[in-house]
Amino acid sequence: MKPFLEVKNLSVSFPTEDGLVKASNDISFSVSRGETLAVVGESGSGKSVTSLAVMGLHNRKSAIITGQAILNLNSGPVDTISAPEEVVRKLRGKSMAMIFQDPMSALHPYYTIGDQLSEAWRLYNEGSKAAGIKRATEMLDLVGIPAAAKRVREYPHQFSGGMRQRVMIAMALINNPSLLIADEPTTALDVTVQSQILQLLRDMQKEFNMAVILITHDLGVVAEVADRACVMYAGKIVEQSNIEEIYYKPDHPYTIGLLNSIPRLDQIEGRRLQAIPGQPPSLISLPAGCAFQPRCTYSHLVPGNLCRTQVPDLNEKFAGHFSRCHLTEAQLIEARKSVGGQL
Repeated sequence: MKPFLEVKNLSVSFPTEDGLVKASNDISFSVSRGETLAVVGESGSGKSVTSLAVMGLHNRKSAIITGQAILNLNSGPVDTISAPEEVVRKLRGKSMAMIFQDPMSALHPYYTIGDQLSEAWRLYNEGSKAAGIKRATEMLDLVGIPAAAKRVREYPHQFSGGMRQRVMIAMALINNPSLLIADEPTTALDVTVQSQILQLLRDMQKEFNMAVILITHDLGVVAEVADRACVMYAGKIVEQSNIEEIYYKPDHPYTIGLLNSIPRLDQIEGRRLQAIPGQPPSLISLPAGCAFQPRCTYSHLVPGNLCRTQVPDLNEKFAGHFSRCHLTEAQLIEARKSVGGQL
């Protein structure tokens, strides 16, 4: 059975006065119904740009987009990159939906929560405003907002950050989409609320049998949520595998660096967290070789100055485990020993 979403060689660039910003470069991945794919990387690595391209939300007058993002619908495949805008617009909110980073700016301050949820439902369903409010109340109750019948008449400013995020999840799911893209859904929330939101996403995925793409900069967030992960750096996927291998057999120095920068319960007592040195490169003038080379603590192990001169390919090192690195497997095994003192 085909995955619900297949992204193939997707690239997104933005012409500017300073040059061409290659925000997302030759991205390929897939995600099936009932599966969660985490897209991980620092700010500016191309995660959100890629997801907005899948949703058809870039201004085509200011963005250069190539490649494919195919939704395998019951009625047949649709490529959201090449399909007419009117076709993609009818898919948004119904076949695919997105939870944006900041719920306060995504919700309209002048309209009640119920009016906004009702509008999203009535776009694709015939029914009165009262029927829309009833459906909105059901969704608020489903995502765990207490006294939903009362709160459906309130405004966004009357909700806490965690509750607003639940409203955004309710809005995204109100038409039972097959694909949900969650862009940093736990940003700016405290740890307890983060856990609740992630658990809610898991529960909703089971309820609706959705394909889920979880975008985050925090590898710690995805440990209990994702089935597979794509690690992005400087607009490219540098590693892709199932979540167990990403954590326990990382095959790229950037992934190793991310893992070394998060607290772990199993790491050696007294061991300090290690920050990744330096800054990500400019997406206008990327290095000639590996984009991570200036920050990599292992590139000196590669002979012939290869890391500085040649961009590594995304190769399948093991079954289903892809990595973009010139290091040999023996060198990577040695590098892994730095992660939590155990790998």
